[in-house]
Amino acid sequence: MQNKRNIDADRIVVKIGTSTLIRHNSQANLQVIKQLAYALSTLRKAGKDVVLVSSGAIGVGMGVLGLNQRPHKVSEQQAVASIGQTELMQLYSKALQEYGMVAAQMLLTRDVTDYPESHTNVMNTFQELLALPNAIPIINENDSVTVTEMDHHTKFGDNDQLSAIVANLIDADLLIMLSDIDGFYNANPLKVPNAKLIDQVHAIDPDIIELAGGHGSKFGTGGMTTKLKAAKMILKHHQEMILANGKEPSIILNILAGDDVGTLFTNNVASEGVESYD
Repeated sequence: MQNKRNIDADRIVVKIGTSTLIRHNSQANLQVIKQLAYALSTLRKAGKDVVLVSSGAIGVGMGVLGLNQRPHKVSEQQAVASIGQTELMQLYSKALQEYGMVAAQMLLTRDVTDYPESHTNVMNTFQELLALPNAIPIINENDSVTVTEMDHHTKFGDNDQLSAIVANLIDADLLIMLSDIDGFYNANPLKVPNAKLIDQVHAIDPDIIELAGGHGSKFGTGGMTTKLKAAKMILKHHQEMILANGKEPSIILNILAGDDVGTLFTNNVASEGVESYD
């Protein structure tokens, strides 16, 4: 019998990574996008507030342009991202329309956290969009005017951390981070066959950070380290995060139903008998 978690979340941020959205041939995974649209629409129709933070602009742009390698120059990355973002939003818009929803694009830059006027404006936009019963905000970094998540370090850093910032901005109850791994392990499962999935993590300490490492696919920029940075922000604000495999985004519905999948990052003490890491 599968364990059940007590997941009580009315406002949810979902982050999906490039490696989940893009196939190895640089083409968008339409099945993943359709299933993601279904899951988000189902939650929205159930009265949940839902925001999607989506990577993939550069990956989709590479597919449109027929590129096999991610460009090295920042200006080239920005151009590819500009093309890819348009295509990605078209794919999301079409998929969401199948379920009576509309996509609302929001491209953010660092000033939403640095400047009060920008913060107020973005919060007003979030408030109005979340008040609409059929709108799903889709967030990405504004890659054409910022180098935050590419080859230069600025405050957002990557979409893993951006998703945590968005969760904090809108006071979300839960961040669901969909990746190409089942959760957080006590060793690299690609190298250690008997690596064990950790059910719950309650603090991002040096021991946890030591377990993380590596980089994402040729299309993306993230790795486990960036996900732990996001989790640290989430725990700091007493929110919760679940890291799970996004190859079938319907897992979102399983998570909200309390199924014990992925790794739960929470300040709440683990239940007796549940594998956890402090």
